[in-house]
Amino acid sequence: MLHARSISKSVAFRPLFREISLTIEPGTRLGIVGPNGSGKSTLLRVLSRLEPPDAGEIVADEKMRAVVVPQDETFEPGTRPRDLVTRAGIDGARDRGEPLEEHEAEIRASIVLGKTGFPDALADADACTLSGGWRKRLSIAIGLAHAQDAPDLLLLDEPTNHLDLNGIRWLEDLVNRVGSRRSGAGVAFITHDRDFLERVSTRVAEISPVYPSGILVVEGNYSEFLRRKQEALDADAQRQRYLQAQVRKDLDWLSRGPQGRGTKSKGRIDRSYDRMDELAGLRSRAAEGERTGSDVDFNASGRKTRKMIVAKEISKSLGGKQLFSDVSITLGAGDRLGLLGPNGSGKTTLIKILTGEMQPDAGSVTMAMPKPTIAVFSQHRREFPRDTRLREALCPVGDHVTFRGRSYHVTGWARRFLFRDGQLEQPIGSLSGGEVARVHVAGIMLEPSDVLVLDEPTNDLDIPTLETLEEALEDYPGAIVLVTHDRAMLDRLATGVLALDGEGNAHAYASVEQAITAADRRRIEAAAAAKAATAPAPRQTQRAKKLSYHEQREYDRIESDVETAEAEAARAEARTLDPAIMADHVAMHDACDALRIAQERVSQLYARWDELERRRSGEAPPLPRG
Repeated sequence: MLHARSISKSVAFRPLFREISLTIEPGTRLGIVGPNGSGKSTLLRVLSRLEPPDAGEIVADEKMRAVVVPQDETFEPGTRPRDLVTRAGIDGARDRGEPLEEHEAEIRASIVLGKTGFPDALADADACTLSGGWRKRLSIAIGLAHAQDAPDLLLLDEPTNHLDLNGIRWLEDLVNRVGSRRSGAGVAFITHDRDFLERVSTRVAEISPVYPSGILVVEGNYSEFLRRKQEALDADAQRQRYLQAQVRKDLDWLSRGPQGRGTKSKGRIDRSYDRMDELAGLRSRAAEGERTGSDVDFNASGRKTRKMIVAKEISKSLGGKQLFSDVSITLGAGDRLGLLGPNGSGKTTLIKILTGEMQPDAGSVTMAMPKPTIAVFSQHRREFPRDTRLREALCPVGDHVTFRGRSYHVTGWARRFLFRDGQLEQPIGSLSGGEVARVHVAGIMLEPSDVLVLDEPTNDLDIPTLETLEEALEDYPGAIVLVTHDRAMLDRLATGVLALDGEGNAHAYASVEQAITAADRRRIEAAAAAKAATAPAPRQTQRAKKLSYHEQREYDRIESDVETAEAEAARAEARTLDPAIMADHVAMHDACDALRIAQERVSQLYARWDELERRRSGEAPPLPRG
């Protein structure tokens, strides 16, 4: 489908990548990862042929329908999503020389908007007023419409940014559908969402100077990529140890002089210098690998108060909509609360109430005395003027910052976040989204705090920095409120999860998986209740005829099967929290696999129960078993 041959690209005389090769075949779902500033977004533009490489070539069919969804997209005020998608369909047909009537384009736009989950109210709203998650869906809908909902190649730049968990699961289904062997299309996406990579990718490529060719491509999902990556790094380390021993012998031999060597073998001398050059290259790449993650740490006050913030039965409505009611939360040192919920469910509002920025409609919020210091890392990050120099953004006053009682020169402080000395005079506008995110992390680190509130902190950060951030948060002694749709981060950090359902309710859970399973169960039960309320109740004799003998027996025992499966899932989850198992890498891996299988069994049973209910009410044909 597409082959990039030895392509290179530089920006402002800085090389991003050199002579890397990459192939995307039909049915491939390629996840692209790499440190911030390594050129991932530029690579996507080169692959889409929106931007030419400095060297090398892109080989692809000229008629290939490629859809590119950028990381961020803005829309003109007053434009409706429905009109934007309709216009994209007309423009795409014109580009392909296939004129499309406007009424037909409108019909196709409605179909695409339906597939991307747009309700009519939002399809006719002002696109500028949409949340980040709906703008992302709109960008994807526009791209799909341009390719007549049948792209040959779908290219996505950070597609999970701003999407809630339901949105991410929808996106997983979309990418798996578009990038299936049946569709004959391919997908390439840049993401730092490790769970998304695990569930979707069939191939993972990392751009990094740590590899001899500048890129490592592995067939398989993210787990397989991590295993193969470690093998490659271990092989390099082993080769480096071998060369170090050989070079020591070479230097000893060369230092003896011609008479001491007993020979003037030019070939042996050349081989010695070749080994030295190879060793220098290995050391250089190893050093690059050591600096891939920012040195993240937080300036905690060290306060050990067990009840810093206590919220009792708080409720809040906005614009006539009930966001949540009767929510009680206690935050103390060591607590790490994860907040979940669809976009617009009230997560940011709840944060504002907990931090004292907003008052609840009912209930109370009490803070310890003296009042705890709260540091907030908002998803709506402060915008720097594009011409602001990096030096000024990192160090607004003078040339030094103070962190944990120590003074750091701006050069050293910048290096801690993987910025090169030469970048200090660069304008912020020339940095990548991930590099700007690291500037914001640097700012929040300077604020001493008792409570750390992180609202979507993972957006734009690369995986090494995310992992370093997680380690820092694990060691943070204060209280943490974490709003993120990064399931891997929540699984690792959250000591408890509060899920807002967008309908005014809040539910507390011990883990993310428990919250997702419960949400699926409520959705199925609500759908069944809605059907039961609107459909005429069939007579018992009619219902009995809807199910076969075996289906009726399965239906009679499915509730018991669900209870058994949920109990097994609870036991499996308890095993993953056992300190003895957590300390054993192999045992922990097996326990996590067992938990995943148990949770999948629960989901399958609920899905089957839903199908049998539909069969009993005459709404679905019999399902083949096996």
